[in-house]
Amino acid sequence: MLASEVFERKFTINSSGHLEIGGCDVVELAQDFGTPLYVLDEAKVRANCRTYREALKGVYPNYEVVYAGKAFLTQAMCGLVYQEGLGLDVVSGGELYTALQAGFPAERINFHGNNKSRAELLMALKNGVGRIMVDGLMELETLIQLARETKTQPQVVLRLKPGIVVHTHSYTQTGQEDSKFGLGIKDGVAMKAVKIALASPQIKLLGFHAHIGSQILDVAPFMAAVDVLTAFMAEVRTQTGFVAQKLALGGGFGIAHNKREKPLALWETVAQIGRYARERLTALHYPLPRLVLEPGRSIVGPAGTTLYTVGNIKRIPGVRTYLAVDGGMTDNPRVALYQAVYEGVLANKMNEPLTEVVTVTGKCCESGDTLIWDLPLAAPEPGDLLAVFDTGAYNYSMASNYNRLPRPAVVLVADGEAELIVRRETYEQLIQNDLMPERLKVKPETEPIAK
Repeated sequence: MLASEVFERKFTINSSGHLEIGGCDVVELAQDFGTPLYVLDEAKVRANCRTYREALKGVYPNYEVVYAGKAFLTQAMCGLVYQEGLGLDVVSGGELYTALQAGFPAERINFHGNNKSRAELLMALKNGVGRIMVDGLMELETLIQLARETKTQPQVVLRLKPGIVVHTHSYTQTGQEDSKFGLGIKDGVAMKAVKIALASPQIKLLGFHAHIGSQILDVAPFMAAVDVLTAFMAEVRTQTGFVAQKLALGGGFGIAHNKREKPLALWETVAQIGRYARERLTALHYPLPRLVLEPGRSIVGPAGTTLYTVGNIKRIPGVRTYLAVDGGMTDNPRVALYQAVYEGVLANKMNEPLTEVVTVTGKCCESGDTLIWDLPLAAPEPGDLLAVFDTGAYNYSMASNYNRLPRPAVVLVADGEAELIVRRETYEQLIQNDLMPERLKVKPETEPIAK
């Protein structure tokens, strides 16, 4: 069988039998830019951005789509989502700095995070960040104080805990009662924060936000979040008279990394959420606030492919065949962290039958450095090119230098052209922040230390 018959994917294969992405032969990409290499399909990113906008346009009159930068953020990505009319969600001073350096309008930025430092809050205030998503009472008090000191009046959205447990990896659940994120509704903390915010002229309360988790494959949890948040909004109106201008439902929309993951079609999911939010608010006789969605993975994840060069192949008779590549958990930690399951092919052998089952491992000194278990491949040889799909989200952004491995380059491909948007790290860059005290400098004449 061929890869096109085993995997539920549409492949573009050229006359050389090579995989193509964005009109580019990936074998040529590997030759030009080296491996490991992140390849980002620009057309897919743009199409996913437009799906959100178009799906909401027909069902909810006042909406905003905000890209969650934590999934993948570079200056080029900032420019791309800006061109598609999206806002930007950042969660740290570093992400905010990246956005500002890219020229992204500060007024279209949402600043998230459960432990923003005073320096980060000041950075947001001084640069006129559009909305600060407040995550706790202590942060709220700090922000009020800083706003007073800087003579600013930030717009604030309160992040709530809706008390919803979603069926995803426990590390990516964020909306349950026992969560480090958000203000509790059931324990009264959220209502207390509302009253503090409304009593403080230093800030302007806009509305409410919740994020229930990541890689969610069902629409029902989002409906449940709408139920909880709209009920809370109605209760706030009753107690204080405040009517929210914004209702932000976060992101977390899942994608199919493999054929066992079967999310609803993105358009269908987004349209259902928008329609349901409108219905619930209308039933409560609540003026429709701006509905905000904050997708990240579903926009950039399916657009990313990582290319690796095959190295050693180790066959253990009757046990397993290990195929080692020149990357691993340093460029894709999601397998080790979340037991994520990916699919891949030998990109230079797309028309050859799949004859072996291998386990793809990385080059880190960890037994847990495994990328894919039991992957059917065409007969592999050292020097082959392995393409692993759906790696656009939380791969580059979570990459590390473990074992002092340089982080890969990133190329953006479209219409047969490839543009480098992140340079490959060099060994020199790995040590650029190291300091060598004079007393520890190695001198050629120094005698070896006696044992």
